[in-house]
Amino acid sequence: MRPHRAIACAVLVCVVAAGCSRLTFIKPKLERGEYTRVAPEYNVREDPQDQKRIAAMERVALAEQRLRSGQLDQAEAEAEAALKADPASADAHTLLAVVAERRGDAARAGGHYARAVELAPTRGAVLSNYGAWLCGNGRVAESLPLFDRALADPGYRTPAVALANAGSCALTAGQTARAERDLRRGLQYDPANPTALAALAALEYRAGDYLQARAFSERRLAAAPATPDVLRLASQIEQKLGDTAAAARYVQRIRTEFPQTPGPSGELGQR
Repeated sequence: MRPHRAIACAVLVCVVAAGCSRLTFIKPKLERGEYTRVAPEYNVREDPQDQKRIAAMERVALAEQRLRSGQLDQAEAEAEAALKADPASADAHTLLAVVAERRGDAARAGGHYARAVELAPTRGAVLSNYGAWLCGNGRVAESLPLFDRALADPGYRTPAVALANAGSCALTAGQTARAERDLRRGLQYDPANPTALAALAALEYRAGDYLQARAFSERRLAAAPATPDVLRLASQIEQKLGDTAAAARYVQRIRTEFPQTPGPSGELGQR
């Protein structure tokens, strides 16, 4: 299982808007003519801390652009510059975590996700990201409370992500009642969420309801590109239903689309 993690432009826009609402704007300077001053003159200056926060937000936006285009070195440099301008930027730490993950450095990624939570302990997206990292790195029991905290944030815009990840992690932990509850709630928000659909297919397979498992498996394959685990589970479901031809077709897809991946034997996948 690979929990889903999302960094959306909307989140960054929200952060920028929140920062701008605290600005003290410089009033335009007008040339004085020959007149008698009848009111005191005020020199309004922009708060240096606000300037630093704005600079950090701009760097974060650039880092996200670089990340989306696959420029990991540039994304890392921009995120580091954002932290230099504003060491309290949770978004910069999140971007550095994603860069580290894409480079295969799970430990460094986890450190950045954890630091982001320290800096923004009530932000749903930050909590959900760290929960997904914890679950994906074998710390399932620690991840579930973070998803709960993420869902408690009234400003969290993607509850389907946290619910799908929470349900998938609960299934890994053997908490089937919570898994089914969270996964089905997640589909109410996003009926095509691939993480929730794959996990529900696995849950129904384990429960022995192979027709329901097939239905969720087919929805998962229609919702997003296939993975070896998804195809392997689909093959196992068809075997249980007695459709050996369909099972063989899924196995052939694994061999054709993922030639470096082992065949249908192995642990039941949930991705």
